[in-house]
Amino acid sequence: MTVQGSEKTSRRSRRSTTMGAMPLTDMPWWRWRSNVRSALHMLSDPAFQRDCWLAGQDGYGDVTDAVYRLVEDTWLDNWSAEKYVGTIFRDSQEAAMVDVAVLRVLRIMHQVGADAPVSAYMEHHGWPEAVRAAREAHVRLATNDGDEPDAPPRSLQALTLLTQAV
Repeated sequence: MTVQGSEKTSRRSRRSTTMGAMPLTDMPWWRWRSNVRSALHMLSDPAFQRDCWLAGQDGYGDVTDAVYRLVEDTWLDNWSAEKYVGTIFRDSQEAAMVDVAVLRVLRIMHQVGADAPVSAYMEHHGWPEAVRAAREAHVRLATNDGDEPDAPPRSLQALTLLTQAV
């Protein structure tokens, strides 16, 4: 897995208002949070996985895409989400729930292979537990953001529009 750093052009030198303890203009925490939330949402929804990923519906990527959104910019495959409390995550409970989901999903990805078909993930004996952990984290983050956790996952195009620089 290749992990890429953030682009320095997205950083701003002045600080603005905050959302709770989360600054709005630092390396775009809201992009990271949006990507993590998108991944958790897709990983937590068995009906979505069946109807979109297994069916090969365009616009939503696949399991590997979701895993990369979960860990790529945040490096959550290398360290704890606790590192991001106050930036990406609001509190230690959010971070702990994300850590559990990341560890369960990555364990399966390493066992079945990053390029495995969606069915290999879904048939893995640990998949239901990974889905449950992702669901718990997704619900916590969505609820804390004032969003409806049971809304359908957004397409990757909608996520791109949401996370474009302002």
